[in-house]
Amino acid sequence: MAVDREHVLRSAAALLTRKSTATMDEVAKAAGISRATLHRQFAGRDALVRALEALGIAECEAALDAARLDEGPAREAVRRLVTEIQPAAGLLAFLYGENQLWEGDQDDGWLRLDTRIGALFVRGQQGGEFRIDLSPVWLTEALYGLIASCAWAAQDGRVAANDFTHMIVELLLGGALRREDS
Repeated sequence: MAVDREHVLRSAAALLTRKSTATMDEVAKAAGISRATLHRQFAGRDALVRALEALGIAECEAALDAARLDEGPAREAVRRLVTEIQPAAGLLAFLYGENQLWEGDQDDGWLRLDTRIGALFVRGQQGGEFRIDLSPVWLTEALYGLIASCAWAAQDGRVAANDFTHMIVELLLGGALRREDS
């Protein structure tokens, strides 16, 4: 029987997001496979986390491509980005909170993601859409945090997954949009 590697990774991300101390036995159980099968796929936790990182970055980069960040108003590009990234939100939530990824060498993918999203916020600031008192780095981090928080809340059934884009975009842009002086 062939093992669906992506299913294993998504199951691992869902479990590890809420239980960071989960054992490889628990990961295998969550994925519906034996521990031996899991170990044939991933030599240990580090290999599993690195595979999750690679999948998460690849999916986030694909979402950035699909969102066409350079087209139209920046606020609409943010909306498209959040919509496109929703299928990868669980992976992003795991990666955002996984301390192991920040202790050693980081995948260059994080820099690529940060650069592309930061450039979107710069474009919005230069076009007068977004506040200039909030740095693009902070807006990027805030976006990651909102995506992760919404993914966790949706996974736990505390918010409706159908409201994912609306909740994130309205909160982020409601605080990031430039206000006219009164």
